[in-house]
Amino acid sequence: MLLPLAVVLAVLATSGWITRTESPAPGTWTAELQGWQRHALAGVPLADADAPPQEIAQFFGTLGHRKQLLLAERFPLVVGNLDGAPAEVRYAANRHALLRARAQERERMRDERLSPAGQHEAGRRMHRFDSLLRDDRQILAFDPHGRGRAAEVFGDLDLARRISVVVPGVDTDLLTFERTRLKYRAPSGMAEALHEEQQATRTAGNTAVIAWADYTSPRGVGVAAATGDLAKEGAERLADTVRGLPGESTVALFCHSYGSVVCGLSAERLPGRVTDIAVSGSPGMRVSHAGELGTDARVWAARAGNDWVGDLPHLAVGPLGHGIDPVHPSFGARRLGAGPTGGHAGYFVPGSDSLRNFARIGVGDLDALRWDADMAYCAPEGPMGRSVWNTRHIPAERRTHVSVGAYDDSHG
Repeated sequence: MLLPLAVVLAVLATSGWITRTESPAPGTWTAELQGWQRHALAGVPLADADAPPQEIAQFFGTLGHRKQLLLAERFPLVVGNLDGAPAEVRYAANRHALLRARAQERERMRDERLSPAGQHEAGRRMHRFDSLLRDDRQILAFDPHGRGRAAEVFGDLDLARRISVVVPGVDTDLLTFERTRLKYRAPSGMAEALHEEQQATRTAGNTAVIAWADYTSPRGVGVAAATGDLAKEGAERLADTVRGLPGESTVALFCHSYGSVVCGLSAERLPGRVTDIAVSGSPGMRVSHAGELGTDARVWAARAGNDWVGDLPHLAVGPLGHGIDPVHPSFGARRLGAGPTGGHAGYFVPGSDSLRNFARIGVGDLDALRWDADMAYCAPEGPMGRSVWNTRHIPAERRTHVSVGAYDDSHG
């Protein structure tokens, strides 16, 4: 253990990462929140913005549609980020917030007090906000402060029978939320591809997918990415998002890279409607076994052979490192085939085995999954509760017949 730890520390020190610090972006509400706290409707104070999603949902349920939209227009940054508020109202609020943010960045583009680099950055943000304002976009969360945060919905959240949430990793912010080139390496493109793949399956029904980049992620593969500090804050936000989803649809999480750390720390806070947690390119989930996550959800793991994360030392010493490799048999996750991908960021590229597998998990079609060809898997849902070793996707020449006596299926 000490040798790989020494190597990691040496790399961090010599590259300058050890001296860098990351801090979460400043609060999203500040000014608006003060107004929200002082405001009242017909003499009745508004709900506490820090209230649990269930209380927020109950509060909005007492309001007519007109009053809901009035609050969205008056306090867009508050309402647009209130987990538990109706999705349609949040979309409207975030549209107001985006219009204001775009106007501010347009002014900053012409502000002579800014350097040319600052004006250029303002222009990039203005164009990003302009894209998010397209009529076909459904923005569930938006925070323009600092590097910014966002979440987008594909499909109809209110009608969905199944909801999938894509949780991305490092270097995720407003400017990287979507891309024209390498579209499916950005959160919005990942979620769009997953939704389209789900809709193409025979058992899809009504589904919705959320591109959830509503947390402050680490910048680069530095100290912040090697620790769980930012993931802890993200885990709380993720749990609130899931608890605030409408209806009674089941939920599956698809967590990429550092996003799997967020999902690991969030697992025990998630409601029972979460049936599946699938990680890809994961550096670890900060536990030594899937059974320690504190959830009844099925845990899946996938990694492509050309993903550099496989070369990292999967360890945890103090605050450094995220623990056991989720694709290692000892972790107890169900190992999925990823097939050839574009490396660490290629798991959601259309046509990939990983995306097909994720889509089938999202729609509940587990019989159609493609498993990792390097290992059999154990499905604990066999007849009469017995575990069943399944080798149907393993080439015949690579199969090994085993006899299994008493088997503890808590290990996956």
